Amino acid sequence: MNTLTFRHAFFPFFHAMRLAGLGLVLVCLGELGFAQDVKPAKASQKAAPFSWVSPLANAESARKTLPPTVRHSTFKSASMGIEVGYYIYLPPGYAAGKERYPVVYHLHGGRPGAENKAVRLAGYVDAAIKKGTIKPTIYVFPNGGPVSWYDMPKLKDGLGESVFVKEVIPHIDATYRTWGTREGRALEGYSQGGRGTTRIMFKHPELFLSVAPGGSGYGPEKHIQENDGYESDNLRFLPIGYNTWDIAKTFAARKDRPALNVLIWDGTKCFNYEFNLKFSAYLKELGIAHDFLAIPDVPHTATGSYDVKGDDIMRHHQKTFEAHRPK
Repeated sequence: MNTLTFRHAFFPFFHAMRLAGLGLVLVCLGELGFAQDVKPAKASQKAAPFSWVSPLANAESARKTLPPTVRHSTFKSASMGIEVGYYIYLPPGYAAGKERYPVVYHLHGGRPGAENKAVRLAGYVDAAIKKGTIKPTIYVFPNGGPVSWYDMPKLKDGLGESVFVKEVIPHIDATYRTWGTREGRALEGYSQGGRGTTRIMFKHPELFLSVAPGGSGYGPEKHIQENDGYESDNLRFLPIGYNTWDIAKTFAARKDRPALNVLIWDGTKCFNYEFNLKFSAYLKELGIAHDFLAIPDVPHTATGSYDVKGDDIMRHHQKTFEAHRPK
């Protein structure tokens, strides 16, 4: 798709951006993440202000709707000098035992970042553990930064990718009883978080073995690749190679590239589905092995995807964990 065709196809989106005047922290209608479960905001409404600490607004409601072992916590970022928030699901028996557990990091969708956006998935994890579908596992729901999961050096405290990779992961391993190994550390995400998962898994394969990007906006990533880092008139990322397509190609060219257990997943009625198929074909051309999970009749929704195929997504990670579980 050339630039003119892309701009014409997405004119309503770009027009809404100008009307809203949200600049870098605008929430892309195609990358709503968990916001896709409610009606999209009107163009005249501004995105919520960003904060690196963003718990659910109603703590009492959260206690009633989330599993009892979900905690909200923070740590002080060494690079930024401020607190960074996250939610963590600890499996039943964690508090009373000494066992170590594998950990899955789920990267939320939407912009700007907020650790509250994806924590509802903890309910699916808790149910899967209780019915024996998966073994006890820690799940972490971090904050993605002002432009979720991207490093934006020109923004104050804007290094969403680097804070996650260099600070969140070491903090979790140092604070909780994780395996602390690549084999016991998995990465997944949805929508904007699927884009982040894809970039991070190919840039930092030494950190994860099991990876599962879902509902990813590979179309906007292609536009970034072809337009000198610009996703839109108002939003430019690092111009050289900072997109899923180029990063995958760089990974494929590595002679020492470590193995990755990759699952790409998306609903067949999601507006990103066709580009997920295209990206899957691209990975095959590059020689990057992966599985593809098509979720029948599901639109752009993480919870809806988990309603239908959440157990399969969780079991993808469990296969890796079981193959490397400490004796």
